[in-house]
Amino acid sequence: MGQYEFDLFVIGAGSGGVRASRVAAAHGARVAIAEEHRIGGTCVIRGCVPKKMLVHGSQFSEELRDAAKYGWTLGSAQFEWATLRDNVMREVGRLELLYTDTLRRNNVEVFAERATVSGPHEVLLAGGRRCSAKTILIATGARPAVPTFPGSELGVTSNEIFSLAALPERVVVTGAGYIANEFAGIFLGLGSKVTVIHRSSQILRGYDQQIRDRLFEILSGKGIDFALSARVTDIELREDNSLSVHVEGRAPVDADLVLHAIGRLPNTTGLGLQAVDVEVDDLGAVRVDSDSQTTVPSIFAIGDVTNRMQLTPVAIREGQAFADRQFGGASHRVDYENVPSAVFTNPPLASVGLTEEQARERFGTVKTFTSDFRPTRNVLAGRSERALYKLVVNAESDIVLGIHMVGPDAPEILQAAAIAVKAGLTKAQFDSTVALHPSMAEELVLMR
Repeated sequence: MGQYEFDLFVIGAGSGGVRASRVAAAHGARVAIAEEHRIGGTCVIRGCVPKKMLVHGSQFSEELRDAAKYGWTLGSAQFEWATLRDNVMREVGRLELLYTDTLRRNNVEVFAERATVSGPHEVLLAGGRRCSAKTILIATGARPAVPTFPGSELGVTSNEIFSLAALPERVVVTGAGYIANEFAGIFLGLGSKVTVIHRSSQILRGYDQQIRDRLFEILSGKGIDFALSARVTDIELREDNSLSVHVEGRAPVDADLVLHAIGRLPNTTGLGLQAVDVEVDDLGAVRVDSDSQTTVPSIFAIGDVTNRMQLTPVAIREGQAFADRQFGGASHRVDYENVPSAVFTNPPLASVGLTEEQARERFGTVKTFTSDFRPTRNVLAGRSERALYKLVVNAESDIVLGIHMVGPDAPEILQAAAIAVKAGLTKAQFDSTVALHPSMAEELVLMR
């Protein structure tokens, strides 16, 4: 151990890298971490955390309208983008300080500069310093993909969206995954006119068909204009600085902002991995085994840079498992089965386990149970929007294979329900549980 300056050098201080560093240091390892942007990574700085705050802010417009039906008399309401933006960024700064303090309290040496791999046991810092390490961990995450067509550079990505100078009146979103739909809902709630353009005929590929169809119906009803099976050919900048988005076979769409949300790519460009024989796939994702080890025994990788499952809690689990195994003598690995996920639209979508399509492909015959209802809050508010819950059940074993839901507070409800799916509980066990009334969650045990 003494022949190296550090036992572990982590490149990338996102959620996974910070967890791995902290845990390894707690096990007694000499740890360093390098981050060229800000401590906290995508999730904390320009991803799920600030985005969720924007989601909360955007939902007040609907809640203020509903309040009148509940007896509240309100004065004129006005929204100021700068106030929300600055408050969100202030909270992000606070969280960054907490993450940084956590590293330093655990005696992790922090380098605020870019680092690249210059050997199986060596890291080169942007300032010219070379650091030796027994083990190197790549935790550089992913970046937004940008389409290539004339004028595509006139658009922005989720990286820039949190610092907009002003709220755009007309927004075009390219893509229809979770990031695209979440920001479409945010801008709609804040008062923008929103158009979503996507090459495919459906939104949210990978989620249960019945649930995403319901979400599409709700979001369309709220005012998001979906142009599906459509391809953007170019973006034109006008003299007044507005944009004209040209779509194949359709009329151009006027916009003040174009947000590219077509997916994310692993951050491996320029890291020096190929030079030391670390294999990456066609997308640039680092190839790893079940222990997160690359093709070079001393180099490991976790999180979005491996493109196994691009979720922050998964990256944290991978960082924990890596550090415990390498420096704590543990042998556990991350279990990627039945990982819950959510899309924070309005209303949100949440899912765990197999979709109906996946279950039929794996098991053949399955049973499905649904509850299609109007939440009590919507009834009094005079809104027709309906929630939809769905259970996918193995027809032979009665085990619940998946739960999928769209409706108010779906992610909060699903987190607890995901424990039941992970534990392999049966539909009969769901049915034997007494309902908590009146609640939306009770629908999970009332489906027959």
